Amino acid sequence: MTLLASIEDHDESAQLASIVDELREAEEEIAILEAVKVAQLAGAMRIALRRMEGKHATQRARELELRSVAAEIGAAVRWSDRVAQARMSDALDLVERFPATIDALTTGRITARHAAVIQDAGCVLTDDTDRAAFEQVVVEWAAAETVARTRDYARGLAEHLHPESITTRFERAEKARTVTLSELHDGLAKLEIIGPTALLHGIHDRLTQQARAIRATTTQPGEEPRVVDAEPAVVDTRTLDQIRADLVCDMLLTGQPTIDHTTDILPGGLGAIRASVHVTVPALTAAGIADRGASIDGTSPIDADTARQLMATAPGWDRILTHPVTGMVLAVDRYRPGTILERFLAARDIHCRFPGCRQPARRCDHDHNLDWALGGRTTVGNLACLCKRHHTLKTETEWTAAQEPDGTIRWTSPLHRRYTDKAPPRVAFVPDADPPPF
Repeated sequence: MTLLASIEDHDESAQLASIVDELREAEEEIAILEAVKVAQLAGAMRIALRRMEGKHATQRARELELRSVAAEIGAAVRWSDRVAQARMSDALDLVERFPATIDALTTGRITARHAAVIQDAGCVLTDDTDRAAFEQVVVEWAAAETVARTRDYARGLAEHLHPESITTRFERAEKARTVTLSELHDGLAKLEIIGPTALLHGIHDRLTQQARAIRATTTQPGEEPRVVDAEPAVVDTRTLDQIRADLVCDMLLTGQPTIDHTTDILPGGLGAIRASVHVTVPALTAAGIADRGASIDGTSPIDADTARQLMATAPGWDRILTHPVTGMVLAVDRYRPGTILERFLAARDIHCRFPGCRQPARRCDHDHNLDWALGGRTTVGNLACLCKRHHTLKTETEWTAAQEPDGTIRWTSPLHRRYTDKAPPRVAFVPDADPPPF
């Protein structure tokens, strides 16, 4: 019986390995076909533009040439002509302004979604040299990372290279803040808010903390009821998302606006829970010498003035020393006391270190890569931030992790495949085409 089970396990592992290989090959083939589609759409756009040049006296007549080509494509592939026109325009932009991205897509190194986020982030770079340098770095990153992580990295690098300061752009963009309501089905509606990044991150964090506090004080299914004043506690079966939605409705409908948002908070209970965001501020910005933007959780840019205001009211802040080229965190110290090791890990890792995960470090556990029970040391070289989902996966399954001196984590799957997760850089630099002056 044991021998038979072993053979069956081996067969399943071999079958799973074959599935993984075929899926990877299919993704590469799909990417290559997507590159063909981009090339064809770009070609159609060029034809439309040539037909528009000087052939008609009015702008409307010229636009009709473009619309006619888009309608031809849309009818053939079951798109609306508006969708076809937009995709033609995007394809031509990708081909003409992002050649390295197209090359990577053509060879199957990245997916069409990777290409789209690179284009979306890099479109703000009007200088050809800056954009080429941006592509060179981001395409290499995208070849080894998920779409979501590529989006974060690309946005950060584009922010660093942007010709216009974040302060100027924020002053212009904040005029678009708004609240909109749209109807959904089955008696539901959607309320959307566009506002300053720091405020909305804080709102979401506060709602999350309050929702977790509510869940922690109510009986979960399967537990023995807690008795308070001889009555069993109410079982709350709502999900975290549902509680957040209920809380924001309650507070918006019953709360009173206040001029001073930092003092008029009732002590105790949910009212004592304050918003928490992890802000990274460049040293020169903090000193008021420069206006380079800061970021929240290493991904969302905020303007310099907002960053300095947050620093002024923070109970403490960390000083992070990074490598001048790679951006790797080398050391962390603090203006006020705290747990040095935890602060270093949060600064270095930024998010969960399982491949593809982006759960912020402040919501993660500190995992011993080599288990403490097996002799693993409690040092930065053996610790990493893992969200509860991936911490449990590592603990309860055959996934293993080994950390290198630079913070890179080499993961090994149950199929003995290896995956690399590099510590995200705090500061992004691009190679200089000029030779060194020495």
